Amino acid sequence: MTAEAQAAPVQSYGRLIPVVVHFDDLDALGLLHNARYPVMVERAWTVLWHEQGFGFEGDWEAAGDFCNAVKELRITYEAPVSKPGAYAVHLWLERLGNTGLTYGFRFCSADGAVTYAHGTRVLVRLDAATLRPTSWSERFRALGRELMRSAD
Repeated sequence: MTAEAQAAPVQSYGRLIPVVVHFDDLDALGLLHNARYPVMVERAWTVLWHEQGFGFEGDWEAAGDFCNAVKELRITYEAPVSKPGAYAVHLWLERLGNTGLTYGFRFCSADGAVTYAHGTRVLVRLDAATLRPTSWSERFRALGRELMRSAD
């Protein structure tokens, strides 16, 4: 009997960003520590937005759309990650409002076939001077629309 490799699923929305789990990301049981999942998701988003020219380099006023705060984070753990190595984070937008957005994510195998955790996070765009909600730029909104998950 021969085993055939399963074809990687095609991501019909969002982006699949490679991440690496290191030995020191594991807890005492040898599993990826639950607090490391959101950190890896955040790092994946940072990679994605940096590719588009967005980032933070010490000046909140200059950061523009990158000046934002987390309002809510929800995560569900489906299966344990039990070894270091190559994985991925599948990222997409669920909702893009005037001053806020909701993004979805899956922490998954490098090919996107196996989901270890999934969730959503709500961000609010902030004015750097007042720390009050303010609108996303048109450039950010245009790029965000490319990441939208269509209503299934």
